[in-house]
Order: sequence, then structure tokens, then C-alpha cells
Amino acid sequence: MRHEAAMLRTYLVQGVEDPRLNLQSILSRHFLLRALTHPRWAALMDHECRFAAAMAWLARLVRRPGDPEELGTILQALRRHADNAEGLEIPPFILQTFTSLPAETEGVRIPNYLEAVLVDAPASPDPRDVFERGLGTFGRLWQQALRTQPPRPPGTPSVLEPACGSANDYRYLDAYGIAPLINYIGLDLCAKNVENARALFPGIRFELGNVFELRVPDKTYDLCFVQDLFEHLSLAGLERAVCEICRVTRLGICTGFFNMDEIPAHAVQPVEDYHWNTLSMAQMRDAFAAQGFTAQVLHIGTFLRQNLGCPQTHNPNAYIFLLSPR
Repeated sequence: MRHEAAMLRTYLVQGVEDPRLNLQSILSRHFLLRALTHPRWAALMDHECRFAAAMAWLARLVRRPGDPEELGTILQALRRHADNAEGLEIPPFILQTFTSLPAETEGVRIPNYLEAVLVDAPASPDPRDVFERGLGTFGRLWQQALRTQPPRPPGTPSVLEPACGSANDYRYLDAYGIAPLINYIGLDLCAKNVENARALFPGIRFELGNVFELRVPDKTYDLCFVQDLFEHLSLAGLERAVCEICRVTRLGICTGFFNMDEIPAHAVQPVEDYHWNTLSMAQMRDAFAAQGFTAQVLHIGTFLRQNLGCPQTHNPNAYIFLLSPR
């Protein structure tokens, strides 16, 4: 692997890939939570998706060079229900989010996280520090919501994550209180990633493993989630990986894609010793169907527009499949 261990530890958990804001990571956590708690926390999940969209908008303002007082101007505009702050357009979904907070669902109080950042950021030596604290909002809320769940009771679901990286998503399963409720195993082909993950979480099973050959019996795992794997495989490897993941998973799979489109066939693009393919949504759906899994297909940009009124996405080719056995 050509990357250094220190870079692998951080590069997929920051910016638009930050699992606290990345909608594919959030929906993967929700996939696990629905399997654990059924529909109980559906409203809190909806709030978290809105949080991700709103904080992604705010992140662009906090992280760009400029006058911190601009953030105070935005706060005053939001409090007046204005659609602009001295010429800066405030999207309708931001105004709607601001006016809907604070809120409460199932005994969990959701604070006005936008106001909290905008109040403190202008006076801070570095507004990004204030924003970072705000990013922890839903970690704290999920810890509160799940604290009454017994850790690993009988029947606790087993969860496989191929291509787990340096515990990129697992670190937020831990921080959000989900990890104690599952029996998790992470696999990665890169030894540096596995070493990083084990160093971060010494008591958790992270193993060097190849998704082309999962050396376990059929239906060993209850659930599986995987991010950004399939685009990097040859067509033969892609077929093999789909077969293996479906073979070992019993109840459901959640898989995220970073480069998918509504095209008739996969567009194969070798890059050095791996691939950077554009995947056909229909071909991937059919590949899972051939292994007995039905896909609920979510295009992330469409999800943001239709469910949240958010017109922007950082990646128009991002999709997620929620797969159930037929």
C-alpha cells in the first residue's frame, strides 16, 4: 500500500468524508439502528439527516477565510427569519431547520445546533474549534438515546464491515453508542489500516482479509455494511465480491457508492494497480438480485432534495443500496 499509516488514519474521516456529516455513513448507522431497535428512533434519524445537511452548509462558511463577524450577521438574519444576511443567501432549508429547533423526540431534546455555533464562533480565536464541538451534537444525543439498551444481549446481531479502513466508520459506531449493541468484525486488505484500527480499538476484531474469499460458512453474519469498495475492483473482482458478501450475510446489507450513475453498463477505468470505475446503478442492482437480495436504491442528491429541501450535494454520483434477502 503506497500511503503512510498516519494519512490512512485521517484522510477518510475529515471534510466531506467526515462520518458525522457524510450522509452515506449516517444512513449506514441508521441501517444498523433499525435492525436493533426497529422504527423507534425514526424521528431522531430524520433530525440527524437534517443536521448533516445544515452543518455541511455551515461548514463552508466557517472554514473559508473571512471575517468571523459574518457568522454573527447570519445568526441575526436567521433570528429575523430573513432569507439573506447582507447579501449572503440563506437557503430555505436552513431557515426551516433553524426555526424548527430546539425539538424533542422520544425524550431526547435536540438543541439548536446552528445557533450554538453561530453564537460562539465570532468571539472564538478559531471558529473551526466551535464548529468541531457542534459536530459532536448527535454523538451525544445517540449516547443518551441508547443508554438504556442492554449491551450485547442474547441474539445480538453480528455485523461484518469489509474494507473497514482504519476504523473509519467504526470509530463513530463507538462514539455514538452503537458498538456495544453489536458483535462487530472489520476486514481490510491493507495491513496498515488493520494496524491503525487495532491501535484505536484494541479489544475489537479487525482482521486482514480479502473480500474475494471470506473464509466463513454461509450466512455467518446477520448484517453487513460496506463503503466505497466496488468502484475500485475489476469486473471479475466486482462479481466475486458481490457473491461473497451476499453468501455470508443473512438479514441485510447496506452498501455505499461514491461513483455510480444511471448508465447501461459499468464504465471501467483502470488506475495503476486498481480501478476507479463508474458503476451502473442497474447492473449493480441486478448483481445483488442474482444473489437473492432486493435493493432499495437511494441517490444521495435526490434524498437531500426530496426529504430535506437541500439543493446541494458534494457528490452527484453518490448512492446507497439498502439490501434485503428475498
